[in-house]
Amino acid sequence: MTRIVAVRGALAPHRHTQSEITDIVARTCLPEGADRRVLDRLHRSTTVRSRHMTLPLQEYGELDGFGAANDVFVDSAPGLGAKVVRDALHTAGLSAADVDLLIFTSVTGVATPSIDARLVGRLGLRPDVKRLPLFGLGCAGGAAGLSRMHDYLLGRPDDVAVLLSVELCSLTFQRDDASMANLVATGLFGDGAAAVVACGVGRRDEAAGPTIVDTRSRLYPDTERVMGWDIKASGFQVVLDPTVPDVVRRHLADDVEGFLKDHGLKPKDVTAWVCHPGGPKVLHAVTEALDLPEEALDVTWRHLADVGNLSSASVLHVLRDTLAERRPPPGAPGVLLAMGPGFACELVLLRW
Repeated sequence: MTRIVAVRGALAPHRHTQSEITDIVARTCLPEGADRRVLDRLHRSTTVRSRHMTLPLQEYGELDGFGAANDVFVDSAPGLGAKVVRDALHTAGLSAADVDLLIFTSVTGVATPSIDARLVGRLGLRPDVKRLPLFGLGCAGGAAGLSRMHDYLLGRPDDVAVLLSVELCSLTFQRDDASMANLVATGLFGDGAAAVVACGVGRRDEAAGPTIVDTRSRLYPDTERVMGWDIKASGFQVVLDPTVPDVVRRHLADDVEGFLKDHGLKPKDVTAWVCHPGGPKVLHAVTEALDLPEEALDVTWRHLADVGNLSSASVLHVLRDTLAERRPPPGAPGVLLAMGPGFACELVLLRW
């Protein structure tokens, strides 16, 4: 099995209250003189209290098109990514030279050479480090990245792998777009990064942590327009269908129960649910579908309130906080789950 030995997170430098962000969205997205009551209601309903953003608020209105926003992503992502990787390696008691694989996931900007390539020299990684950049997985990218890390370490049990997520969601907000999807997204998403260090079963000298027992991916038919991007000259225009909670209710229980059954487990046996904070309606749908106790997703709800949805980085922040605060009994099972464009679900079975 793969052992997770460190999880670290970081947030973009500019913290703002939800009301401050709502005000700038009203000025940049709504027509002049428009009634903003719907926007105010949508932003309040997210339960988000504050978020971190890459730029000072006033500079978002000056971003002119995809190129300008993506330039900020390419300039900013390496610094935030380097910080969390260094922190995670330090926590694990490892050096950059120990890393054999670097996985990078993001859905909020593009770069060639990819961000992971730009980090090799900056972090002092070996020039023969293997790299795996992942794009398009959206909010499921953190869970999917853990799964692909596990796949690699099963075949390379003496290796060390690092998963890095950097999501600068604020750079995708669309000016002059008063669509319901954009107004919801501007009230929900924030900027942050996370890094996970994991070791194969052949390495016994690293810090104790949970193991990855198994993973499962599910892609649902005829759901391509439920979530994603439309790529425009103005950048990434969000596709966010209001049926997302319905898809969760329709599919999640069967997928989770079948996954656990293969290991002789039931949902009631799970001691910790590490769930991506997709938004209040999605979290209510997860709780309902899995018949979870009211407090089962407390860590996720708190993360959503404190920093919003960080796309692929969020579930890794929730994992970090669960490890720090909950500390389930040794040997107890846990489930990490996230959903994203496809529409898809990623499940990771953990053992503490």
